Amino acid sequence: MENFTPISSTLGGLMIGLSAALVMLFQGRIAGISGILAGLLGPRPGEVGWRLWFVVGLLVGGAVMVIVWPQGFAAEVTRSPLAIVAAGLLVGFGTRLGSGCTSGHGVCGISRMSRRSIVATLTFMATGALTATVVTQFFGGVL
Repeated sequence: MENFTPISSTLGGLMIGLSAALVMLFQGRIAGISGILAGLLGPRPGEVGWRLWFVVGLLVGGAVMVIVWPQGFAAEVTRSPLAIVAAGLLVGFGTRLGSGCTSGHGVCGISRMSRRSIVATLTFMATGALTATVVTQFFGGVL
């Protein structure tokens, strides 16, 4: 395995789990990023503040990590801008179709033993694996 990073992966997982637990504890909400962001785009009264701080925290945390550990973000992008935009749109569509994203279903839903979230996460993972295999095998890893 060329990208085996057990320490940073474990720390990242712990931070994601902690943030999900804190959102549930203090807001009584699931820490699904797509739902949090959607709540900012179509806000309900009293819902903007915590959602905005959560998203700002994600962005600031990423910016701090780029400064502190830039090699962690050293990835070569081999996809065309069109492929990246298309992938983003497909992910957004799938997120709405599946009523949530991997953070909401995969982290929060599975930890609550939600059957719907378990099925959704298995679907996400299987589709991702299939897509990666097809792109690698039929398109030489580049699309």
